[in-house]
Amino acid sequence: MLEFVIAFVSSIAPLLQQSAPAIPPTAGAAIAVGLAAFGAGYAERGIGAAAVGAIAEDDAMFGRGLILTVLPETLVILALVTVFVV
Repeated sequence: MLEFVIAFVSSIAPLLQQSAPAIPPTAGAAIAVGLAAFGAGYAERGIGAAAVGAIAEDDAMFGRGLILTVLPETLVILALVTVFVV
């Protein structure tokens, strides 16, 4: 088994030492924004449900619920910065 791993690594090593990056910068930025949007949507799923429940019980919680619901979207805004940096 060890011989197989050594043979595999030695056959892959020249491919990994190329000067070109494995992922182009624009593709990396696109992946960053996509994963950030996915994470923000996943976070808003639970936060939104809790915020709606809190607002249903007390109307004064609307401001807090709105802020906590919008907070994960800042993650996507920061990820969009990477697009403009690249």
